[in-house]
Amino acid sequence: MVITEDVLVSNEVKNKCQELVLTNEQLLRIKDQLLNDIKKGLSKETHPESIVKCFPTYVQDLPNGKEKGKFLALDLGGTNFRVLIIHLGEKHFDMQSKIYAIPESIMLGSGTDLFDHIAECLANFMQEQDVASERLPLGFTFSFPLRQEALTTGLLERWTKGFNCSGVVGEDVVRLLKEALKRRNDVQIDVCAILNDTTGTLMSCAWKNHNCRIGLIVGTGSNACYVERTENVDTFNGTKSKPYVIINTEWGAFGDDGSLEFIRTSYDRDIDENSINPGKQLFEKMISGMYMGEIVRLVLVGLTKNGLLFNGTGSEDLFTKWKFLTKYVSEIESDKRGEYDNCRQVLNVLGLGHATDEDCANIRYVCQCVSSRAAHIVSAGIATLIDRMGQNNITVGVDGSVYRYHPHFHDLMKAKTAELVSNQAQFDLMLSEDGSGRGAALVAAVACRIKGSSLFKIIFSHY
Repeated sequence: MVITEDVLVSNEVKNKCQELVLTNEQLLRIKDQLLNDIKKGLSKETHPESIVKCFPTYVQDLPNGKEKGKFLALDLGGTNFRVLIIHLGEKHFDMQSKIYAIPESIMLGSGTDLFDHIAECLANFMQEQDVASERLPLGFTFSFPLRQEALTTGLLERWTKGFNCSGVVGEDVVRLLKEALKRRNDVQIDVCAILNDTTGTLMSCAWKNHNCRIGLIVGTGSNACYVERTENVDTFNGTKSKPYVIINTEWGAFGDDGSLEFIRTSYDRDIDENSINPGKQLFEKMISGMYMGEIVRLVLVGLTKNGLLFNGTGSEDLFTKWKFLTKYVSEIESDKRGEYDNCRQVLNVLGLGHATDEDCANIRYVCQCVSSRAAHIVSAGIATLIDRMGQNNITVGVDGSVYRYHPHFHDLMKAKTAELVSNQAQFDLMLSEDGSGRGAALVAAVACRIKGSSLFKIIFSHY
C-alpha cells in the first residue's frame, strides 16, 4: 500500500483526495509525453517550440579519479548560495564551505546588485580561507534554466524559484560574474565551467560511482539531467568526436503547453495563478518543495470549509497563503503509525490546537497523498530517462531538500520507478552527499585535466 491506511481517516476525506492519487496508467501516459518532448528538445528542427528544452551542457567527460588540485565552487540555486574551496586528491577530498543569504530585495532587484553581492561574498570567503592572493579555477553551479553555448558560456532563459532580477534574462551569467569580480579587482578567479545543479549532482556521484548517468534535483525546484549519445543531439555545437554529452532537460517546464492537464487539479491551478510565473514550470509546481506545503494547505482549507476538518473551524494561519511549510509535510509523515506528536506540534504553531486525533489522521493522509503524487511523478520522469538510455545498472544521483528530508520519498521513488521502467532495467538511487558544490569543482577539475592547460600546470605544480 503506497499510502498508509489509518482507521481514523474518513471516507469523505479519501474521496476528496482521490484526484491526487495517480494510477500507473496515468504515469505511463506521463512517460510517453515526456519522451516525446525530450525528442523535440534534442532536435534542431523542433527545439525552438519544444517545452522540455534538453540543453546540451558541453560536459562530455566524467571524473576518472585522477583529478587533483585546489578548486573553488560557487553554488547558486535558491535563497541561499554556497561558496566552497576543495582540495581534491585520489579518492579523497577536503572541503570548506560557507553559506550566504540572498535578501529578497536582491532576488527581485537588478542583476548588477545580485552579481555584486555574489562577488563580495566570494572575495570575503577567499580572504577567510587565506587564498585571496592565489589564482584559482572555479566551477559555477547556476541552477536556473540556461542555454549553454560552451562550457563557460550560459545564457539565462528565465528566472525560477522566486528570483526576478532585471537585466539577466538572455545574458551570459559567466560574463556577469566576471564583470562583478572585475569591478572589485581584489581576487583572481578563472571560471572554468558553468553548470546546472543536476549536472553537479551527477558529477559528484559519478566521482564515487561510475555507473551514475542521471542527476536529479527534488528540492526548492525540480530538474534532471542524463547522459545522451552525442550523435542524437542536433543542437550540440561542440566536438562530436566524443560519444556522450550530458543533457540538462529542464523538465520543470514539462506541461507548460497543456500536456499535463489530465492530472492537474484545482489546487495546482490555484498555486500557478498565485505564483510569480503563471503558466510556467507546471511540472515543477506539482513536485518541488517550494510548492508542496502550499498544495497541502489548499487541500486542508477545502476540507475545513466543507466541515471535514477541525469541526469546520480553521485558523488565521491556515487561511494564509504559504503558511503551511513543506517541512511540515515531512515532520507530519515522520510520526509513527497511531501517533501524532509531530502533527500536533505543527498544528499548535498554526493555531489549530483544537484538532482531534481524527483530524491528525486526516491531515497525515492529505500529506501522504501530496508527497506520494510528487514522488510518483518524479519516478515517471526517471523511468523515462532510464528507458531512453537503454542501459542496465544505472545509478541516479539525487539531491534536494525534499528527497533528502522527507522520510519516505526515497522508498516511494524506488518502488514506483521499478514498476514503470521497461524490461525490468536495474537502477539505484544515490543520495549526493555533498550537494552540487563538489560537482561544480569536479567539472572544473575534469576540464583542467582534459585541457592540460598551462594554467593547470602552474596552479598545481606545487600541490
